[in-house]
Amino acid sequence: MQYRTLGRTQLQVSEIGYGGGRVRPNSDERTLVHMLHTAFDTGLNYIDTAPTYGDGASETVIGNAIQGRRDGLIIATKTEAFDPQGILADVEGSLRRLQTDVIDVLQFHGGWHQENDADQILDQGGLETYQRLQAAGKVRFIGFSADGPSAGVDRMVASDAFDMIQIHYNLMYQSTCDAFGNRGVIPDAEAHDMGIVLMRSTTSNAFQKLMRQCFPTAMDGVDLDSFLLNYVLSNPLVDVALMSLQSLDDVAWTNAVSDRVDQRLDLREIHRR
Repeated sequence: MQYRTLGRTQLQVSEIGYGGGRVRPNSDERTLVHMLHTAFDTGLNYIDTAPTYGDGASETVIGNAIQGRRDGLIIATKTEAFDPQGILADVEGSLRRLQTDVIDVLQFHGGWHQENDADQILDQGGLETYQRLQAAGKVRFIGFSADGPSAGVDRMVASDAFDMIQIHYNLMYQSTCDAFGNRGVIPDAEAHDMGIVLMRSTTSNAFQKLMRQCFPTAMDGVDLDSFLLNYVLSNPLVDVALMSLQSLDDVAWTNAVSDRVDQRLDLREIHRR
């Protein structure tokens, strides 16, 4: 497993992070915990979750998995609420389910973050509440997640108040990082020394389904998953690519892609016109 620095936090994070969004109340917890322990043993140290993932099941499973292994792991979760009282309630619930006394990275859980979201966060007590939680020692670093570019996202990045951003970026979804013009949310966040964490790193299987539907014979034996993961890891602005690991095989192949640094792509050359 290779490591990168998560922006201004100076945290050394594994290139591959675990995205806990697919954990459900009926998930096999024993299998998931065993898989996570294997991932930790092979170098993965960044774990992302949220209270709404599986209605708390994701945080609960992760909380059980990190017992006795908390040191060296970076736990990131979110608040669905943007208002002070809602934030405090979300954080107390997360701390309880995760069985920890500190959240390493706390994020405002967002979609497209319109102006009213930015108003709540920046001007109506949301950010101030996050900062109070930092001062109290319950949270180390703060950020937000977003589905893509918007006026609200631009305001939050420009505020210089956040340590990281979690956002979509992959081979199919380029609007957050134009490699040709070095423009977009990701370069803007990088300019503010924010860490960059990706979701939907391998297109949530959309590209794979597209290629197999259009070129069914040509795709036989082609490892599209590794190709797509290598693509996003080839972007030097990326710090962590979240993956919804489901099996020990997933742990092995994603780790292998991280270690094959000689296969990184020259994205500027690829996108040059």
